[in-house]
Amino acid sequence: MNALTTCRARGFSLVELMVSVVIGMLALLFATRLVISGETNKDAAVGGGDSMQNGMLAMFQLSGDAATAGWGLNDRTVNGCATTFSDQRGYQLLTAQRDGVAITPLASVVIQSNGANPDVISFNSGSANAGIGSTLMKADYAGESFLSGAENRPYGYNAGDVLVVAPQVPDRPCTVVQIAGFNPANGRGAEMLLQSGSQYRYNAAASMVQGYRMNVTFLYNLGQPDQLHFHTWSVSNGVLLLRATDLAGASAAGVSVADNIVSVKAQYGFDTRVLANYDPNPSNNGKQLLPTANGGMQIGAWSGAMIDADSDGASGGLGDYQRIAAVRIAVVARSKTVEKPRPGGECTATTVMPTVFATSVPSGVTPLPVQVNVAVAGDALSWKCYRYRVFENIVPIVNSQYRP
Repeated sequence: MNALTTCRARGFSLVELMVSVVIGMLALLFATRLVISGETNKDAAVGGGDSMQNGMLAMFQLSGDAATAGWGLNDRTVNGCATTFSDQRGYQLLTAQRDGVAITPLASVVIQSNGANPDVISFNSGSANAGIGSTLMKADYAGESFLSGAENRPYGYNAGDVLVVAPQVPDRPCTVVQIAGFNPANGRGAEMLLQSGSQYRYNAAASMVQGYRMNVTFLYNLGQPDQLHFHTWSVSNGVLLLRATDLAGASAAGVSVADNIVSVKAQYGFDTRVLANYDPNPSNNGKQLLPTANGGMQIGAWSGAMIDADSDGASGGLGDYQRIAAVRIAVVARSKTVEKPRPGGECTATTVMPTVFATSVPSGVTPLPVQVNVAVAGDALSWKCYRYRVFENIVPIVNSQYRP
């Protein structure tokens, strides 16, 4: 009897066994939750790194375009001019509204504002070394196969260059053309030849510009055709796209630049001051004053659409484009990793769509905040299953401040 009792004392009772099983299961549960929590935190960190990298890449590209925008387009009769434009490779200028009428302006920056949805943004500049080099047209044009300049082969003009035919009086639009060279005939060296063909991508035909009058029309040089820097940025299905005249295969259809970019937004920064003849950088006997008496261009109002910045009664006129001092850009990137929805519920990675342009910059200028729609069309998952990062930058349109 004593031996049996001793054997039983050395074993485990059923209660003890059950308690051990319960403790083991609790330990396993805690360990599992710890591993899951660690993986979740790791995914969030990795996703945040992905969105940071993609967002910075997108902002770098857009800011770089904005910084060079307007080179060669900063003359008063060119910047904002409604323009006839044709490209055999399919690139098209963005449309904009001028007093309710759709035009295709040739300007440093053009924004198609789409409310909460992604905007379409175009940054434009030439590449000619002469910058805003121009020559006066010395003969009426009525469909001839040449344009008559004021001099034989003006400085910086070469065969194949892209020109803007710009009237000094607003009786007709500007036209973008491409010259084949200069007339070799004796005494006719000022004639810039127009030819058709695939090598002249910006000419729909040999004589394609509309009629222009002599002595009130200038020919502005934008440089060689494959270096013409016309870029249009957009977002489609979470991908940042670029259409460009100087990128092979990107003229008609956009090429992918960065993924998991759900929106780009932009606003014009207008100089709304009342200045005589609007001269933010007045000159002294032809020499620029540094610093200038008017302090250069200054932002007085932000807007995603064109406004009557010069108070002439017209919205989106030439004077309004010439008052674009800066552009405010926002890029919204999302993480690659997806948070799984809770059982019977929604994801909670993000609960409120992000807002951009909410800060008052520069100080005293009223902000126009925009809540961005980050939902991606065709995505089976809710936008709440992703985390988002917002990148903002303000880029001065420097070339707009320097004008002939």
